[in-house]
Amino acid sequence: MSIDRLLQQSEGSASIPPVDTWQPALSGEMDILIQEDGSWLHEGQPFARPAIAKLLSSLLRLDADGYCLVTPVERWRIAVVDRPFVVVEADFHDDAWWLKTQFDDVVRLDAEHPMRLTASPSDEIAPECAIRFGLAARLHRNVFYRLVEQARVQENSSGQSECQLYSAGSWHLLGQWSDSVPSEAP
Repeated sequence: MSIDRLLQQSEGSASIPPVDTWQPALSGEMDILIQEDGSWLHEGQPFARPAIAKLLSSLLRLDADGYCLVTPVERWRIAVVDRPFVVVEADFHDDAWWLKTQFDDVVRLDAEHPMRLTASPSDEIAPECAIRFGLAARLHRNVFYRLVEQARVQENSSGQSECQLYSAGSWHLLGQWSDSVPSEAP
């Protein structure tokens, strides 16, 4: 995988390549780790050029055998502690919430990109949003609190309280609890 060549090819292009259609054999493992906070490390060190992490994020997908960086001819497995993306901004317009990741992916919170609750590495239940190719993003703490301010709390049929956010014609779950004090999320 020639990073400099890939960077040159991607300059001026904001599109995500069709990595979901590429089916190369697994080439091996690459010493890249995406930490719980969404930062990317190569051989234990942060990327010296942020553009490389952004480029590699566009080649990432989740396969049955793990998170992989994919080109038409290579597929390399990498390590991800929790989720590869973090939602760092949220804006409401056109009757929907629009979420932006640390690598400028923008998705509309809707049926195609729903919010759901999953366990984090520390076994806390936290919201995540689908981004693309099986990949998801956790909400940065500031974004989580901004969305909670706009959410409603109601009791579900099981007697649990739910914090729900309206977007694009449906309600999305931000939190759920059964006692009188909700546990802290992200």
